Amino acid sequence: MAVIDVINQNGEVVGTYDLNDTVFGIEPHKDALYEAVKLQRASLRQGTSAVKRRSDVRGGGRKPYRQKGTGRARQGSIRAPQYRGGGVVFGPNPRDYSYKINKKVRRLALKSALSSKLQDSEMALMNEIVLDSPKTKGFAAILNAIEAPAKTLFVLGKEEGNENVELSARNIPTVSMMSSDGINVYDLLNANKVVFTEAAVKEIEEALA
Repeated sequence: MAVIDVINQNGEVVGTYDLNDTVFGIEPHKDALYEAVKLQRASLRQGTSAVKRRSDVRGGGRKPYRQKGTGRARQGSIRAPQYRGGGVVFGPNPRDYSYKINKKVRRLALKSALSSKLQDSEMALMNEIVLDSPKTKGFAAILNAIEAPAKTLFVLGKEEGNENVELSARNIPTVSMMSSDGINVYDLLNANKVVFTEAAVKEIEEALA
């Protein structure tokens, strides 16, 4: 088992924690990570781009000229794509870009992301995060104490919903915060450092082990 130091809000080591190797100690699977990130990015696409096709353009109900005898190619509408002001051929229409991947691949990708953060020394473990009042200054002091870089993700336990902590971190643009049941591959990989609480790690291990 991998052993990681447990620190407090002052950045002091107050103990150690044995991580579950089936969650934090696997060889990262690059293909699974790629598929999971691609899925999340695709799901974020709005898919609202659209153009007017031939049936959507107003006008063009009358045949421009008779079928035969003019020496010109037959035409049925001046709103056909070859005319100026006509419809667009094969243009984009509103669509849903999201798709699904297998549950086992999602779990493997999540374990791979967690393991890669530990192997790259981009993971920290805190015993708890508590603030008596919602003050950005108080949370900034914690960031300085634990030497948190820009783009730091804090993961709390489901029952650790400290409103003061969430309100204090909200005004710091380089910090994001989520519950253990909301972790995902993209946010983990996008963060320069991930800080878990002990409660969050236990919940993650119970869910993925």
